[in-house]
Amino acid sequence: MDQLQRLNEYQLPFAKVLGLRFTAASEASVKAEMVVKPELCTRPDILHGGAVMAFADTLGAAATVLNLPEGKGTTTIESKTNFVGPAPVGSTVVGETTPIHRGRRTMVWTTRITTAEGKLVAVVTQTQMVL
Repeated sequence: MDQLQRLNEYQLPFAKVLGLRFTAASEASVKAEMVVKPELCTRPDILHGGAVMAFADTLGAAATVLNLPEGKGTTTIESKTNFVGPAPVGSTVVGETTPIHRGRRTMVWTTRITTAEGKLVAVVTQTQMVL
């Protein structure tokens, strides 16, 4: 089974709430997109920071899952977000996560979130613990 199919079949419940759709996946990179729905926004109708962080966290966790040894799990132990620009309601955001470190006990990922047009929305660095 390829990695993209594996992630889509894993069916993370919160990813469904966000409307996240994985578009590419390998051990070295996970990509996804999400339409900015009104229920994910703050005022004045731009993507809420918590939704940005949840989107990135889901990508980092998914990338970690693709790198885990059989029988292991993961949880986020640290996350830092730099917010750069807005994503208005109705737009699509695109996220790509790549590894900084893939170790036996922790993995560190950077996720760049942009609009579909390429405008930077946020950069997130997170650490995942291997359980």
